[in-house]
Amino acid sequence: MGMGSNRGGGGRVTMSEINVTPMVDVMLVLLIIFMVTAPLIQQGVKVNLPEAKAAPVEASEKKLVLSIDAQRHVYIGEAEIPVDELEKKLASNAKAQADKEVYLHADRDVPYGVVVDVMAAAQRAGITNVGMITDPTGTGRASKGKKEARR
Repeated sequence: MGMGSNRGGGGRVTMSEINVTPMVDVMLVLLIIFMVTAPLIQQGVKVNLPEAKAAPVEASEKKLVLSIDAQRHVYIGEAEIPVDELEKKLASNAKAQADKEVYLHADRDVPYGVVVDVMAAAQRAGITNVGMITDPTGTGRASKGKKEARR
C-alpha cells in the first residue's frame, strides 16, 4: 500500500522531472515589466530642477583655478591661455600635477561645449578631479531682485 510501481524493489521512486510552470510564470511577469518600463527609461522625463542654495566652501590653501569668461577666453589663475595650449600648460604645471585637481569657474553664458572641451583638456593632462565653482544663490541683493521679478 505504498507507492505503486512496476518495479519489484518495493522502495520509493522519486520523480525526476522538474516542474517549470512557476519559473515560466515568473519569467513572463519579468518580461512584461521590462517591456513596460524600457520605453520610459529611454525617453526620460522633463523636470524643472530646483535652485540650490549652498554655503560657500572655505579653502585653507590656494587651489588652481581655470576660468572661462563670456568671450570664451580661458585663464589659468589670472594668465590667459589659448584653448589649444591648455592641455600642454596643465601637463607642465607643477601644482596641477601634484594635486591632480583644478577648479573650473565658467561664465553662465559660455556654451556647454566649451566647458566640456576645457574639462576634456584637463583630463588629458592628467587631472583627475575637476571641481565646479558657482556663486551661491539666495545671498545678496541680486538674488532678491530675481525673486521679486519672478512674482
